[in-house]
Amino acid sequence: MYTISRDYRKEIVIEKSRFICSLKKVHSEAEAQEFIKAVKKEFWDATHNCSAYIVDDLAQRSSDDGEPSGTAGIPMLEVLRKNGLTETAAVVTRYFGGIKLGAGGLVRAYSGSVAGAVKEAGLAQKILLGYYSFLYDVNSVGRILNVLYQQQLFEIADVQYDLRAKVILKMRAEQKAEAEAWLTENLNQQIELEQEGGAVTLAATGIMHKMLATYENRSPEFSGADCLREVVFYASNKKIQLL
Repeated sequence: MYTISRDYRKEIVIEKSRFICSLKKVHSEAEAQEFIKAVKKEFWDATHNCSAYIVDDLAQRSSDDGEPSGTAGIPMLEVLRKNGLTETAAVVTRYFGGIKLGAGGLVRAYSGSVAGAVKEAGLAQKILLGYYSFLYDVNSVGRILNVLYQQQLFEIADVQYDLRAKVILKMRAEQKAEAEAWLTENLNQQIELEQEGGAVTLAATGIMHKMLATYENRSPEFSGADCLREVVFYASNKKIQLL
């Protein structure tokens, strides 16, 4: 699943009407509704403030806010769905320019407004990471660390020394079995990883040149605390940072 990589706002003009799309990452329905209220307050004099949000599979809502039924909120919601987005809210503010667009024109205007904003904001893919550990002879752990640091399957998060050394690794949860096989082969003994605490979420961001497009020219940089990392990708020579 995806979310937007950053809060974003984009304005377009269609037949003299202004369409301002505001996007925000949200973690609950209450947060989504507060965002919608805030945008309506900001653009209190607008003709319409139509909205759509997806928090998860169950919490999904949309509003036409006075536009003809089905011409604004639902098309906006469909854009979020087609991009596989969760934890995302969108409000499209319209200032009427005097020219009626018709039902089809409204659908294209509202869906296009959200699609354009999502494209420029970039998408962030949620990847579950976990911390896993194994015990090793305290007198030999220094030797194997040299081996572990040379691979790309996982990171060494910590080494704790006691009667035996505990090596704590961080990796994608789905790669646990692969990591166990690699460790068993390269350390010449059976290694079974034990999970340390809960999983964390890593968001990998990138410019999306089309719906769910593959990332291009990726070069990650890591910073921040262990349980909340920022990943910066470079796509088409433009830097997008997850906030």
